[in-house]
Amino acid sequence: MSKVSEKLLANTSKPAGVPALLVLEDGAAFSGTACAARGEVFGEICFNTSLEGYLEVITDPSYAGQIVTMTYPQIGNYGVNLDDCQSDAPALRGLVVRDMCTTPSNWRSQMSLPDFLVEHNVVAAEGIDTRALVRHVRDHGAQRAVLSTEDSSVESLLAKVRASESIVGVNLAATVSCKAAHPFPADALPQSHAFAVEPPAPQKYRVVAYDCGAKRSILENLVRVGCDVTVVPWDTPAEEVLAAKPDGVFLSNGPGDPEAVSATYAQVEKLLGKVPVFGICLGHQMISKAAGAAIEKLKFGHRGGNQPVMNLRTGRVEITAQNHGFGLVFPSLGKLVPELSGGCREHVSNLNMWARERIAPVVQNEKFGRIQLTHVNLNDGTAEGIAFLDIPAFSVQYHPEAAPGPTDAHYLFTAFTRLMDGRADYLDIDIAADRLAGWKFADNTEVSA
Repeated sequence: MSKVSEKLLANTSKPAGVPALLVLEDGAAFSGTACAARGEVFGEICFNTSLEGYLEVITDPSYAGQIVTMTYPQIGNYGVNLDDCQSDAPALRGLVVRDMCTTPSNWRSQMSLPDFLVEHNVVAAEGIDTRALVRHVRDHGAQRAVLSTEDSSVESLLAKVRASESIVGVNLAATVSCKAAHPFPADALPQSHAFAVEPPAPQKYRVVAYDCGAKRSILENLVRVGCDVTVVPWDTPAEEVLAAKPDGVFLSNGPGDPEAVSATYAQVEKLLGKVPVFGICLGHQMISKAAGAAIEKLKFGHRGGNQPVMNLRTGRVEITAQNHGFGLVFPSLGKLVPELSGGCREHVSNLNMWARERIAPVVQNEKFGRIQLTHVNLNDGTAEGIAFLDIPAFSVQYHPEAAPGPTDAHYLFTAFTRLMDGRADYLDIDIAADRLAGWKFADNTEVSA
């Protein structure tokens, strides 16, 4: 950059930053400039395709151990409202964007995103060709990466990243879970959200929520449908949970390799059949592991607010928010029950066959009896949800709380209450009628202005 250009930039709202370099373990390198804290961080590179909700993504504990790339070109344009944070502090290792906005414009904004990232010491880079980066990850898969504002040598950083730790086999849930049990009361709901959502339903159900990295919005949604929520650490013994005599148990989202979170799925195995259970994301994987299923690492995962999923029980397609790099291998749950699977006896590799045939197949599981495949990802044919037919339990791989994301899957919180009520048709809900439940339009003149 010329001296004239440097002088011009210095007098704008966005002066030039120091150089930043992103290097992947396969040798791919991408240059940019620092736009938040300075430093050098290591993690698994991944990308999120959401068009909005960057703050919710950045503060999602499920991103522990990862360097997140946002595919939408400009990030930070509506600033930061702290009530939208999904945790007390970001857990991700680093952030990569095409363009970082330093002068946000929104009536709810309390500070700029770069200031928020600096406050929490998050290393971030802009000016990187995110389209090229995402296409590289899609072609070559998720892998270790290093983001540095201190080392400008590709060779040096490549050696460092190849010597860094992989997230595979690491229990990251333990690093983001709460330290002790605590209530999540109705008065914890942000007052700044009251312009958009109705007050919560009266508390009817006592729910224990395992915190493996729970997003606040998920706990808020449980409260909004009438749950009195107590949050417990990831490894809380099942005996303690059952002693509290809850109406239901919720298993939260969380980061990393589910195989490493054995202390959680060992407890889930003891809970299944004793109390209604609902799990999402890592919680879905915990239920699957408790049933003896295999989990696979996906090539580049599902992250974004635009993943199409079919509910095989109703035939409805939901546009869902997702964030995971591992998934259930459905055939590993057991052999198909032909009379409940359209006469089919053999498993298929791509589960979209069940979507085309409008069949929700059922397997016979050695531990818990019949398990039904309820949801399928229409992009790649992977499993997105299961329901136990002989005990009260179900789970989905995606995020129904819409933070960020569409509200198509909001019905799953209602389904959980119906499961606790003992209804066999708990999942058979018209999402067209439920997707806007609890939302309202602002009528406050101060807000509308």
